[in-house]
Order: sequence, then C-alpha cells, then structure tokens
Amino acid sequence: MEVSKNKNQKSKIKSVISLINTYFPYITIVCILFLGAYLRLYRIQDYMTFLGDEGRDVLVVKRMIVDHKFTLLGPTASVGGFFLGPIYYYFMAPFLWVFNLNPVGPAVMVALFGIATIFMVYLLGKKLFNIEVGLTAALLYALSPVVINYSHSSWNPNIVPFFAAILIFLLTNFYSDTKPRRLFLIGAVFGIGLQLHYLFSFLAVMVVFELLLIRKRLNLKILAWGLAGFLLTLSPFILFELRHGFPNLQLLIRFVFTSGDTGFSLAVFLTTVKDLLNRLFFRLVAQNNQAFSFLAMLIAVFGLWYYRRKVEKNNWQIFILWLIIPLFLFGLYKKEIYDYYLGIIFPAPFLLTALGFSALWRQKKVIAAAGAIFLSVLIKINWDARPFVYEPNRQLAQAEQIARFVLDKTNNQPFNFALITGQNSDYAYRYFFEVWGKKPITIENQQIDPKRETVTNQLLVICEINDCQPLGNSLWEVAGFGRAEIAGKWKVTVLTVYKLIHFTGKT
Repeated sequence: MEVSKNKNQKSKIKSVISLINTYFPYITIVCILFLGAYLRLYRIQDYMTFLGDEGRDVLVVKRMIVDHKFTLLGPTASVGGFFLGPIYYYFMAPFLWVFNLNPVGPAVMVALFGIATIFMVYLLGKKLFNIEVGLTAALLYALSPVVINYSHSSWNPNIVPFFAAILIFLLTNFYSDTKPRRLFLIGAVFGIGLQLHYLFSFLAVMVVFELLLIRKRLNLKILAWGLAGFLLTLSPFILFELRHGFPNLQLLIRFVFTSGDTGFSLAVFLTTVKDLLNRLFFRLVAQNNQAFSFLAMLIAVFGLWYYRRKVEKNNWQIFILWLIIPLFLFGLYKKEIYDYYLGIIFPAPFLLTALGFSALWRQKKVIAAAGAIFLSVLIKINWDARPFVYEPNRQLAQAEQIARFVLDKTNNQPFNFALITGQNSDYAYRYFFEVWGKKPITIENQQIDPKRETVTNQLLVICEINDCQPLGNSLWEVAGFGRAEIAGKWKVTVLTVYKLIHFTGKT
C-alpha cells in the first residue's frame, strides 16, 4: 500500500511539472505583456510628448474626422523636405475619434503598437532561435527606457519597430513556404513601413536579397502578389505622386544622390558603424551604462558563437542580414543619426543579448548562475530608470492651458496669433483653437489681402524663449501685424503671453 501511494504521489508530481512546463511560457509572456502595458500606459497623458509636430498631426486627423478633408500625404520627413505617405494619419483617426478629439488617443494607439511589438519580439526569438530567447528578449525589450519613451507618444517613427518585426517574421515564414499570400503580406507591410519612415527602405535591400536566394522557387504569379500588396497599402501616396508629377520621389532622389548628406567615406563609415553597434547596446539594452553595455555585447558574441551550428541556416541568414544591411547603409549617411532612426532594428540587440544568456545557461552551473545574476542586474537598472520615476512634462495639459489663457485674453473678438520659439511650431496651440471653434485669423500678404482685412485689432503672442522681444520681431505673424505696442504681458506656467495692439502713440 505504501509503495502504491508513493507511486501515485510521484505520478502527480510529474503531472504537475509537465503542466507547468506546458503552460509556463504562455503565463510568462502574458506577465511580460502586462508589465509592458503598465510601463507604456501608466499616466500616459502626463508623460506623452505634445509639441508642434504632434499638434500638426492631430490637426490633420481632426480635419479628416470633423471636416471630412481626407489626405493623400503624410508628415514631412525630418530631412530632405519630402513627404511621407498618409498611412499614419489613418492609423490615428479611429483613436482620436474614440477619445473625442483628445490627443491622448493616438498616444494610446502607439502604446498598443509598442505592446504588440513586445509580443512580436517574443515570436521572433522563438521562431529564429528558441522559446527561451523569445521570452528573455521580450522581457528586456519591455523594460528598456528608451523603447518605452518612444512607445507612449504619437509620432510616425514610433511604430516602425512593430512593422519591422512583422516583416522579418513574415520573411522567415516565406523562406520555408513560398505561398503567394505570404509575399502579398510582405509587400503590404513594406508599403506601410515605407510611409512611416523612409529608412524602412533599408529593409527592401534585405527582402530583395532573400528573394534572389530563393529565386528558383519563385514565379511571376508569386511576385505579382507581392507587388499587389505593396501597391495596395501605398496606393494613396502613389495617387498623389501621379497627380502631381512625382514631386516627393524627385526630392528623395536629389537627397540621396546630390545633397552631399550621403556617400561613401571609409573613415565616416567605420566610425558610424562602430558608434551604432555600441549605441544599440549602450542606449537600448544597458541603459547608458558603458560597463554593462560591453558585457552585453560580449554575451551576444558568445551566443552567436555557441549557436552558430544549432540554428537553421536560413534563420541565421535573415537575422544577420537584418542587422548588417541597415548598419552598412547607415554608414553611408553623413549627418547625425538619432535613436529613432534605428527603429528598423530596435529588436535586434535584445534578441542578440537574449541569445547570449540562453547560451550561458547551457554551460556549467557557475557560468549559468553568473548569467542569471547579470540578467537580474540588467532588469534592475532598466526598471530603476523607467520614465515615470521622474516628474512628468505634462506637455498636453500645458498646451491646452496656455491656449485657453490666450483665448480668454481675446475677449471673444477676432485675433491674430504668433509663436516666438526656438525649434517648435505653433500647431499644438492651433489644434485647441480649432477644436474649440476659435481659429485665429491668418495674416496674408498684401498681394492676397491689399485691404489688410486679415489683420485684426489684436495679436496674441506666446513666447517660448528667454529674453523674448515681440515688438519689431521679424517673424511674419508679428511683422505682418504692423507697428504695435504691448497691451498686456502675463506669465503662464513657464511661458510668457503678450497681447499686442496697433500702435497709438499714447503713453
């Protein structure tokens, strides 16, 4: 009887262990996703960025929702003067509508894309390497303060990592099974990514390279499906270019070939690639800690060496190309490379680091324990640097408060408006004016408005710089108002608001 009981107990224990092994990965990734959601959505309205670019975007989308003024163009690129496609505005629209035109809606959308990217990092790690790599990479990605900062504000490059991860995942599936619909999805995702940031075009080189490697398994029908997916998602932008003689394509070509901002220089190339490799670990994985960044890179190299023959050849091929090709092309760019430019390869350093940890945990107990300790330290330093341990910027509330104050000083009369600033634009304030139905009147030049009917009796000026001198300022919105005098000056939060009226000569 005693032997039978022991056998039953052992059998139950084995069943429990088997059950835990079966469901542990699912429970873990759900916990990681909840953690990522918390880090991205907690007090998002207080921590989100809301400056001129964000104001411009919500203003365009508000006009789509309320005024039914749809667009075939998206935001301008940060360099080159050309425009992106409009897909990001159409992503924003349902969220701005659901949140009743509150700009926090699109920020929530970006946070949701950020959470989905964590899941995609998990799937990629699992697909390319193993489930252990997927879970570890997803955890590190969820905790990275730099990634979090780009995941709780509405801006078109902020959702690039999601579509880059989707593209790589689809490409690995297509490599093993060249069904037409899979290339259709690859084309569609690429068309979306290209409208979010032109640097997504770097991944086109990788896609073409992969297609060349499996060209014997391709035919015109399959390629046509891929082209159809690409044209479908890019069609609004293509329509604009066709109607206007391809102005953005021409600007893009000039920027690449004649601007002087691109080209090969060995010294610049080597310096840039070295800097980017270091920054991928220093900024993203190790939270600006040089020692931990170096250790993470060593661990990643060890993981590459350990798994060199344990991973499918095509998976290695896709992953290495995903990392190498963008780094090579970045080496041809001579201007400053910002963190968000790296969105197309954001998941890569986390996957590499997780690969290294996975390799360490397969060594002797002492080495495996050292790996576990270092992972715990990485988790802690990233957790301690989570963005909301600092005071929020409350930029959205501040812009609304200042816009409300300006309107109060107009006495419900027509007014002109100006912003004197460093690098910002006035769209954040104009958004609230327009939503409230109190748009300022734009001063036109004398050729359009010879009677000066667009010049009102008051000009409200917001100053975002120190030592602001609105009288005689060369800014068109001020100069076009004409000779003026100050009728009021107020300090609102950290900014100054002036009310100008036409010069009377009275003292």
